[in-house]
Amino acid sequence: MRYCDFESIMTVARMNRYLLACGGNTRKAMTLYRKNLQLTQELFTVISCFEVALRNTIDRQAVAVLGADWLRDSAQPGGVFDTATCRLTRDNINEAISKLHIYSHHKLVAELGFGFWRYMFAQYQFRNSGRIFLRVFPAKPASTPVLHYNNTYIFNQLAQLNNIRNRMAHHEPICFLPQQPVINTAYARQHYNLIMQLFQWMQIDEAALLYGLDHFNVICSEIDNL
Repeated sequence: MRYCDFESIMTVARMNRYLLACGGNTRKAMTLYRKNLQLTQELFTVISCFEVALRNTIDRQAVAVLGADWLRDSAQPGGVFDTATCRLTRDNINEAISKLHIYSHHKLVAELGFGFWRYMFAQYQFRNSGRIFLRVFPAKPASTPVLHYNNTYIFNQLAQLNNIRNRMAHHEPICFLPQQPVINTAYARQHYNLIMQLFQWMQIDEAALLYGLDHFNVICSEIDNL
């Protein structure tokens, strides 16, 4: 495809950063755009696997302590999330229930998004559910006087993943230095490495889980070598 046709589809505004990063080389700019899409696909796959692992592990911990239908129970009057400080969590659960044609706990778990599960480590949700969710990460480091590997730490790490997940969902590039038209995969690699670390803290063999799916580092190298 000619660059002018490609640009008319993707828009000048969207392609401008790619063109600047490639020194005005239109063919290279189109290649970079396509490689960024590949990189996004790769990272989205990894994040999706992590999300499923995270929510299922949280669910197992909660079922063991709060009961087999803990999510629906927690949003009922008098439930652990039926408080002013956890109102949004309660409402998210009830909204998700309303969307299910046939209710089951497992369907409800799948209906709730990454942001919901992240908030299981927020201050009030973590406290109200019995402070059980750090058990999701049995291999996390012990806290030190300088760095506390507590629920707030996990909450903030998950926020980083939620942010890049939303960025990719809105088709924003992840192959540049932040806010600059400079090719660099460090931003994407940082988030990928965070996911690998969290898998390890969960005692999940990430290489085995992602076997045949994960080509992230290959695409990063191809972008870095453009």
